[in-house]
Amino acid sequence: MNPTSSIRKIYQGIADRRQMFRLFDRHAQRPDRWQNDDSALFAGEWFEIARSEHDYMLDILPPLWMRGDMFAMREFLTDSVTSIFFALTIDGRIRYFHGYCDLFERGSPDRMKAAIVERESRPVRAMTREE
Repeated sequence: MNPTSSIRKIYQGIADRRQMFRLFDRHAQRPDRWQNDDSALFAGEWFEIARSEHDYMLDILPPLWMRGDMFAMREFLTDSVTSIFFALTIDGRIRYFHGYCDLFERGSPDRMKAAIVERESRPVRAMTREE
């Protein structure tokens, strides 16, 4: 079992399609890319996307699963980490997010959803130094 990773925002603003794919591949240039289980590098990362990107990703492949306001990609990034896409109502409007969740950790998509809603409901939305 992998250690629990922290949930962290990695991009300020709403990523367009080009930015979204760059964020998907942001760890690609690391040394020894294929030598280790890199689940901890990705798990817990999230960022906001536009509705068109959310819908585009839903149309690529049939999802692994769908639950209300979220769905998981069928293709796994690493051993147990996959993309989860969210459509969340925050401050009265629907916003769209992408996050990497380790599905070996029971309830990780729900924890990420709660963390995103809590983070994005704050009065100050600018990223902190730690983020």
